[in-house]
Amino acid sequence: MSRRSFFSRLLAPRRQAHGDTNTKTLANPPSWLCRIVRFFIVVALMLSALWLLLALWYQFGTFSPITWLASVFIVGLLASITMLEYAPTLANKIINKTLRTKKLSKFLTMLYSGLWLVGVGWYFSIEAKSDRDWQPEVSEVLSYTRGANNPNLITFYKVRNFDWYLAEKETDGAAEILANERWETRTVDMSKLSGIDVTNSYWMGPLIAHTLVSFRFEDDRPLAFSFEIRKEDDESFSAFAGFFRRFELSLIASEERDIIYTRSNARGEQVYLFPISHLQKHEVKALFESYLKAADELVAKPSWYNTFTTNCTNIIFYMARIVSGERLPWDYRIWVSGWLPNYLFDIGMLDANPKEQGQPWSMDTWYERTHINPKVQGFDNNADIELNEQQLIENSREFSKQIRQGLPMPPLADSQMEAESRAKSAARVSS
Repeated sequence: MSRRSFFSRLLAPRRQAHGDTNTKTLANPPSWLCRIVRFFIVVALMLSALWLLLALWYQFGTFSPITWLASVFIVGLLASITMLEYAPTLANKIINKTLRTKKLSKFLTMLYSGLWLVGVGWYFSIEAKSDRDWQPEVSEVLSYTRGANNPNLITFYKVRNFDWYLAEKETDGAAEILANERWETRTVDMSKLSGIDVTNSYWMGPLIAHTLVSFRFEDDRPLAFSFEIRKEDDESFSAFAGFFRRFELSLIASEERDIIYTRSNARGEQVYLFPISHLQKHEVKALFESYLKAADELVAKPSWYNTFTTNCTNIIFYMARIVSGERLPWDYRIWVSGWLPNYLFDIGMLDANPKEQGQPWSMDTWYERTHINPKVQGFDNNADIELNEQQLIENSREFSKQIRQGLPMPPLADSQMEAESRAKSAARVSS
């Protein structure tokens, strides 16, 4: 069968001849290949329509007239195309038999294709904004300046340091999470960077976690960074809505007593902190610079959060891979954020044999030792009193110290050869 005759047979409705009393099908039944191709065409049409409808629902709301009118029109259009192409006998019973169903089918297919392309154009024209009514914890935009005489001195503006606490609602007595809002200015010295810690916070099972990165300094408390959705006042998180340009992206720089405490103590999420091993100083500094670049980009132009391509975990991976290259191989666990620690363990970025422990740590041991919640269960962040600047610093320092209890703080490697050889050795031990 030629390619032309194959597609003619695939796309054309079955022709029928009318006899005296019976109607016979003149065309042969489609081959198995025709049936498979037709099946995938139907699936593609349905998925394209579903994507467009979901985009409309998440942009305009479920009960919007635009959403319902578009839904009825698109579903009706697809139902008509399907009937004309794959059930011509039924179509001839419903519509005038003298109407040429083939031409009508082509017209409706072209109409749907044009409508879908218009929908795609509309969707990608939706721009992220920075002037919405944001929730307090994401209301500010991180910015920074470099020291005029020392470019290693970075002064951050709008560093978050909220005091989170639980309170009873006046209406029903149920507990709610509240915060004393505080945005600070903080200066750090990049020449004093001494390491990186990755924190995973679990709230909906073992597969999904929120990922944060903390930078340690030789003579200062750590500074944590987190890519988060920028929720409006009336919004709540939805992983599914995150596929459809529903949330803007936000970069938060924060004290750990804020951004980790709110997860481990206020929300009751299960939080784990993993010190990353076998890094060089220039790698840590380059990753820090990547966060500065990300802050610049978000100041210049707001961006969309995407659950799959631009989330709290894979953005970090993209930046780290630019820094470390092939030392961070692609892996499905980059998108299954709850398994990120296992990925780091397997590639040797978690020290499988801490010197002071005497025997290798398994992944189970790492999860046991890095569990933050038991370490800070009774931590007092003094949310009920007004602390001065020095007291806040000491409170932050104490919280950061407690969440690292019992963990090795790996030193930075002196050379690339040393870093890579130790990582390979750790990977062999872990496997």
